[in-house]
Amino acid sequence: MREEFDFDVALAALQDGQGLTGKDGILTPLIKQLTEATLQAEMDTHLQNAKSANRRNGSGRKTIKSTTGSFELATPRDRDGSFEPQLVKKHQTHMSDEIERKIISMFGLGMSYLDIAGYIVEIYGLDVSNATISAITDKLIPEIKAWPPRPLDSHYPFVWLDAIHYKVKQDGRYAAKAVYTVQGLNLEGRKEILGLYLSETVPIGHFANALPVSEARTSGCRC
Repeated sequence: MREEFDFDVALAALQDGQGLTGKDGILTPLIKQLTEATLQAEMDTHLQNAKSANRRNGSGRKTIKSTTGSFELATPRDRDGSFEPQLVKKHQTHMSDEIERKIISMFGLGMSYLDIAGYIVEIYGLDVSNATISAITDKLIPEIKAWPPRPLDSHYPFVWLDAIHYKVKQDGRYAAKAVYTVQGLNLEGRKEILGLYLSETVPIGHFANALPVSEARTSGCRC
């Protein structure tokens, strides 16, 4: 028999506040997912361009620290040890807040190939080739496509809105952007992200635009 939902416990959890990012943050798995997919795409390109026989050799694990917490990252390895990852370098243990937020933003971009590729160029700058950018984009698109239609629970006693505000350098200047999040508290008392929506500007009124999209996304759910 399913345990009855305890509203007092749920309210206490809301007041304590689980972070959006960090080791126990509800967005951290998304950061980990795209970071690992990106590193796999880097490895694919590396092996394709290898002048001698080379192949994958499993993966190593290390803890990546960010401004909001930490998570365990699986990093691919090759047989001859010539692979030099770029997004998270071999001995790097910290991820910048800017890259972390750009990774999260990609989930709010929808399915536009050009938009995703543009964000990858922003993250890498001029350090990688066009072929690598294309390979990474091809690897990330299925990951991003699979996330919006994932199954949701049928009941969310509490739903609320939040936003991650940041500035990114774009065309030689810094532009203000925001990733608006629709969050729900499920019957087990755990927070979930129901939707992510990227805005080029940061008006409060954008929440009104996110709500109809979220309502359609969660149709059939009792919130």
